[in-house]
Amino acid sequence: KIDCSKVYVKQSNFSNEETGMFDGAFAAVAFKEGDLIEKGVMRRLPDGFDGNTCPYIFTWSTERPNKTWGMGSGCAPFYNTCKEGTANTRMVRYFDEDRFEIFATRDIAKDDELLHTYISLKWRTCFQELNDIVHQDDSEHKSEES
Repeated sequence: KIDCSKVYVKQSNFSNEETGMFDGAFAAVAFKEGDLIEKGVMRRLPDGFDGNTCPYIFTWSTERPNKTWGMGSGCAPFYNTCKEGTANTRMVRYFDEDRFEIFATRDIAKDDELLHTYISLKWRTCFQELNDIVHQDDSEHKSEES
């Protein structure tokens, strides 16, 4: 059910004094586009849990507003986010089976940091500041065009 043997966790390449110190997930081996990187299970959190206040759990439904939250196994909680279309991984969610698989979206070198775009990045209140950072270039680009 759970296999994260090809991933390890260490301090993220994105952490620094300004952003704070935090961990990230990294490739323990090289991956080719389409390879399965990790698979795991999701444990649903109790009804009434508010995932908008906790960045360490997963949105676990397609319902909006979301009311179903989960705690992921393995290294999945350590994958940091990035702008849409730039991630080197994608998570396939099997909501009805409470499991997930993470695949390479392109070739990934050993020791590269693994990133995926959080599906709730733009609307979860706990990600507001992170969303602003991830999309900072978008607003700068728009003001340059004006």
